[in-house]
Amino acid sequence: MPELKNRQFLDFEKPIKDLYDQIEQLKSNQEKSNTDMSSVIEPLEQKIIETKKNLTENLTPWHRVQLSRHPDRPYTLKYIEKMCTNFIELHGDRNVKDDKAMVGGFAQLGDKTVMIIGQQKGINTKTRQLRNFGMANPEGYRKALRLMKLAEKFNKPVITLIDTPGAYPGLEAEERGQGEAIARNIYEMVGLKVPVICVIIGEGASGGALGIGVGDKVVMMENTWYTVISPESCSSILWRSWDKKEIAAEQLRLTGTDMLKFGLVDDVIPEPLGGAHWDYDEAAANLKNYLIPMIQQLENIPAQQRIDTRIEKFGKMGFWEELNTNESIVE
Repeated sequence: MPELKNRQFLDFEKPIKDLYDQIEQLKSNQEKSNTDMSSVIEPLEQKIIETKKNLTENLTPWHRVQLSRHPDRPYTLKYIEKMCTNFIELHGDRNVKDDKAMVGGFAQLGDKTVMIIGQQKGINTKTRQLRNFGMANPEGYRKALRLMKLAEKFNKPVITLIDTPGAYPGLEAEERGQGEAIARNIYEMVGLKVPVICVIIGEGASGGALGIGVGDKVVMMENTWYTVISPESCSSILWRSWDKKEIAAEQLRLTGTDMLKFGLVDDVIPEPLGGAHWDYDEAAANLKNYLIPMIQQLENIPAQQRIDTRIEKFGKMGFWEELNTNESIVE
């Protein structure tokens, strides 16, 4: 985690920042004057915990969108570092190139070898450009599929970590078959013979998320979002302005709680108080404690039964009405 002086705070986190600033000032004065100020500092530290708890309990959908994009939030490689051992990253789609926005490889999760794949955003300007802000090209999705097929060959479970504002929409990506690559992944993931668990650890936007988002279990971390379009883009389409993004976030029903009610995800994994960016170890431990028993549970189910359940699960998603063709249609 970044040191306190390097931490970044969102607007609604300002009360927490103010308390930390007070503590830092008191500690500085304590060193200069050689005076014990613990009696003043301790109540402030307790107040930070209470403030985090209060903010967490009153988060709006837009606040959760902001937390999912927090610059200090752990990304895929950080979760792998904290959860796994012996991670061996595999590169390339064996066709075009190695897409740095998509990472993956074999790793040890507990006593189990798994294939873990995910979108990776950068942690600074240079790496964000290198990782294309977590927006994968077609070769990224083809690399992911290659690794999934490799896992299937060796009968190893697949875990995907989803964190993307969407698949890369550039002309060159479309020329190389962006839509086909995502569609192919969806088709192939439905039929994978090994257990597949998909976890949204940040942003879960559009086809960019679906390209590695079909599994036996689809779960969300607490402060993440999952929907067909970002609130800003939705606002720009409906209201011709980004100013309505908070309303759009509310109406899109994009939080874990909403997705759970709709039956679009299976579980919501709690995060540390205030968000995953406050404690990487706890966030990773919460996810790991979910994954290990779930993999064991899924491995006890016959492969064909898992596939049939997967097909049924995704086939039932959505709401629709069938028009009675015998009724007259009123224009």
